[in-house]
Amino acid sequence: MSLDLPASMLVLERGWLSANNILFFDGDKATLVDSGYVTHAEQTVELVHNALAGRQLNRLLNTHSHSDHIGGNAALKEAFDCEIIVPAGLHAVIAEWDKDALLLSPLGQQSARFQHDRLISANDEVEMGGLNWQALAVPGHDMEALAYYNPEKRILISGDALWENGFGVIFPELLGEADGLTSTQETLEMLSRLPIDMVIPGHGRPFSTVDAAFDRAFRRLSNFRNNIEQLAWHAIKVIVSFAMIERQRLPQDDFPAFVFSLPFAMDVNARFLNLSREALVSGVERQLLLVNALRRENGFLVAA
Repeated sequence: MSLDLPASMLVLERGWLSANNILFFDGDKATLVDSGYVTHAEQTVELVHNALAGRQLNRLLNTHSHSDHIGGNAALKEAFDCEIIVPAGLHAVIAEWDKDALLLSPLGQQSARFQHDRLISANDEVEMGGLNWQALAVPGHDMEALAYYNPEKRILISGDALWENGFGVIFPELLGEADGLTSTQETLEMLSRLPIDMVIPGHGRPFSTVDAAFDRAFRRLSNFRNNIEQLAWHAIKVIVSFAMIERQRLPQDDFPAFVFSLPFAMDVNARFLNLSREALVSGVERQLLLVNALRRENGFLVAA
């Protein structure tokens, strides 16, 4: 099946640490969905500026509030004076800039503070690129997350609710804030009932192998439901890997202290795995080396 996008859409596929950016063109105006990580903000502004080709960026929407999706909001606001629209459930945490609720402090991540101009709620509709998009509640990875679906072209902008090979870490379950596993199950079931020809995920390429992606996502979720320790271990590896990508390189002797400095990793270990500090660090290091997320280089650990 062709993956040709409507002429009014452009996907800027980003590598970690940034989420993908989706641009919509409406005459001389444009809308952007998600803005990447803060350390990539200058690059994001440049990419968007070039893609606009003289158009005005007048709106920025977010799928959810994790740092890799909102990190460029402040820079884009400064560069283009665009309106920032966030999911309604995020109003308080963004207005108060609650770094714990935004998972900045627990995950050892950062973001430039911004203020939103407007809210969008589940079941709202928004026109982007001459198409009507339905905002869908997709709790699980983030309990307030929204996806955007266009029934005419059968396109889903899924954020981190569905990737080609899974979905984002189910943080609420691990933080004890909500039944994230059940919410993820219900979200995947709801999305799988939609007629979808193309998914534009928060990370990775747009894809049309939708049924296969759902099969993989349901299998992955079933494994996590049957073995919560597997979810906990997966999440710790993801967060350490993300933090290392931002740091790029670290003296190998400093790696234990680096892991211990990530509150989420230590809390999840204490609640679900109960590994000794030494076993936690050696296990994370070994597995990240095994999958080439890290490599050893002259006494340093380097993010691949």
